[in-house]
Amino acid sequence: MFFVSFWRNWRCISFDSFKLYRGLCVSEMGLQDRAMASLGLCLLWAVLSQSQQPLDPEDQEVFQPQSTLSDMEFTTVSSFRGPGNNDSRGNKELPILLWWTAGLFPHFPGDTERIDCARSSCMVTRLRKVQLHRRTTAIIFYGTDFRAYEAPLPRLPHQTWALFHEESPMNNYVLSHSPGIHFFNYSATFRRESDYPLTLQWLPTLDYLLSPPVFSLQQKNKWRRAGLAPVLYMQSHCDVPSDRDRYVRELMKYIEVDSYGQCLNNKPLPERLEDTSTATGEDAEFMSFVARYKFHLAMENGLCADYMTEKLWRPLHQGCVPVYRGSPSVADWLPSEPSAVLVDDFPSPRELAQYLKALDGDDAEYARFLEYKLPGRVTNIRLLEAMRDREWGVNDMSRPNYLNGFECFVCDRENERLAATRAHRRAPKKNPLPPARMANSSHMGCPLPSPGFGSVVDLPANDSWLQMWPPDYWQSLDQAEGLQSLIQHNESDPGLLWHYIQKLAASRTGGV
Repeated sequence: MFFVSFWRNWRCISFDSFKLYRGLCVSEMGLQDRAMASLGLCLLWAVLSQSQQPLDPEDQEVFQPQSTLSDMEFTTVSSFRGPGNNDSRGNKELPILLWWTAGLFPHFPGDTERIDCARSSCMVTRLRKVQLHRRTTAIIFYGTDFRAYEAPLPRLPHQTWALFHEESPMNNYVLSHSPGIHFFNYSATFRRESDYPLTLQWLPTLDYLLSPPVFSLQQKNKWRRAGLAPVLYMQSHCDVPSDRDRYVRELMKYIEVDSYGQCLNNKPLPERLEDTSTATGEDAEFMSFVARYKFHLAMENGLCADYMTEKLWRPLHQGCVPVYRGSPSVADWLPSEPSAVLVDDFPSPRELAQYLKALDGDDAEYARFLEYKLPGRVTNIRLLEAMRDREWGVNDMSRPNYLNGFECFVCDRENERLAATRAHRRAPKKNPLPPARMANSSHMGCPLPSPGFGSVVDLPANDSWLQMWPPDYWQSLDQAEGLQSLIQHNESDPGLLWHYIQKLAASRTGGV
């Protein structure tokens, strides 16, 4: 079973770049000891590697590229000068940022581009042959596609790693462990603590949130009297770490729920709406269909701080009340109090159902949940300031998308790091080395998956969720520690990962 789960954990998860451009079994104590030891080693490695001096072109013993790259390939790339940028260097003098996940490269149609950011300029490329080039100072990874056994090795001391990961934690639990997230010097994730936060990526504008309800409360009550359930559930991805179906199945015992997706389905969608693209693309007819419901079960596929998707923002946009389970910090971002029913505020599905029934029968109390749509009634200052201050936009041509924004964030920080290092070389006593940058658990840090309802000890051994997600979580820690060992031993073959994982396992059990 271990080997089956291990190789399943290395599955390739398909990536649809177009989606990004839409807005563009050990004891508990043993595992804790392992994690702390790994953290210490990784911290030591990161500090040592960051203290290494970047390689200047004029150095006598520069690292020579293992490729046929010529400076001419970069010299011929056209340049665009952004406002406020006074970087006068030519292309062949600029640091290079390599997008390791080529399908995420935010420039078309070429493979290489010059970017002129707020304070400095860089060359960016998706050509992996520049991995070992002396001017390649940063490598940018997409978290969903980051695989320990495909990491660019050896990791060079003059290079930093940057992580872009806006997707669910379920896509790669390697990043939720300290050894895994510590590989990266810069981060752009859904967590507000990351270097370039993407927390509100699913909320395009404040106006989207404040648009009038699609249907009045009177119309919704009319549909209720005609037989529409008070609660909507629509999910077609059924096997997820949050185990939401287990909770909803229990909730259905106490309140009527219309479920249209493949998960817990009890009602067919109208034939014209069966194409799932109508849901993902916010088709107008589909949106009107689901907007008839008073309550939407808004259940994320992973439970992680600040991970909030359209499951929360879409019902708020439509004027429905989300019954939400996902980010434990969601209250920090809601437009006002009250505006959503939080599942975790209730000790059981039965008590949640009792509350929803009472709210369904009390028009005045239900209307309080929609008061944020009235002028001046959004009271959450954090939300207002975040929407005002974020530099990237969603479907907004006046702002960069978050891919280009993070790219420029890395470019500016790398130029600052290189300049500070050169200053230190010239006058070590006067100019100390820049402090090491390293992402930490607050940049991701998603917890061990737990059952959607009930206790894990009560689940049968053959429960499919139990067999998949807890092992996935812990085996991801093995991958993170294995890659850490590869890097510390300056290995150049990521295919040795399994060998290092075996060695780690043997050392834990006292084997040879």
